[in-house]
Amino acid sequence: MELQVDGHAVFAATGGRPFDPRLPTVVFLHGAGMDHTVWALQTRYFAHRQRGVLAVDLPGHGHSGGPALSSIEALADWVARLIEAAGLEQAALAGHSMGALTALACAARHPGKVRALALLGVAPRMPVHPDLLAAAAANDHLAFELVTSWAHGMVGHFGGARMPGLWLMGGGERLLERVKPGVLHNDLAACDSYDAAAEQSAAVACPTLVITGAEDKMTPAKAGAKLAAAIAGGEVSRIGGAGHMMMLEKPDETLDALKTIL
Repeated sequence: MELQVDGHAVFAATGGRPFDPRLPTVVFLHGAGMDHTVWALQTRYFAHRQRGVLAVDLPGHGHSGGPALSSIEALADWVARLIEAAGLEQAALAGHSMGALTALACAARHPGKVRALALLGVAPRMPVHPDLLAAAAANDHLAFELVTSWAHGMVGHFGGARMPGLWLMGGGERLLERVKPGVLHNDLAACDSYDAAAEQSAAVACPTLVITGAEDKMTPAKAGAKLAAAIAGGEVSRIGGAGHMMMLEKPDETLDALKTIL
């Protein structure tokens, strides 16, 4: 479906069912340089079990218009406006990586709009290697290769995808190749410069689950656990054998974790 936020079209996948704002809604937020398709293996479950689902393309990503927003705070405020544009008073947020930082910041800055948080692949600080930032700034394909390699654990590198014919590493590169020039660098720079997670974690009052991958090289599991400890009542679910892209590497286990909070 299509929504309008700040005068720009926003694309949102609804999990295969028409969106009904009267249902408790979950907004799914993707990571840097990606789009709504990273949630394809989880969203249908909730949409077919009395939840409204909005798996959005963030501004400047996928099918959504407008410029890519350059800070986590700007993205967080945009999500609050998205919730209003969808005709909702509040929603649960499920965010991955940059999307997790965005969800965290939204809950801290707009507490009345967020009823629960699921934060996947997140850490109190998410610095980006200078070589990766430089490659992304140059729109060098090396940036796509580095992100894809670092983001996947053993399952992604050596096979084992649950869906026959699905190649996780190749699919990750193809997804990033679709991003508009400059957007991946914009997103990585936003993550690199965001240093308010500790402060904003203390302001989060809604139920929160941090989902970590045991083999995550980008946001190690111990860092995710540290973030959860800074949130009142925050809990942790650790997925064995998963890297940073746990939604694709371990979709069933990720869904099981999401069900406990969403």
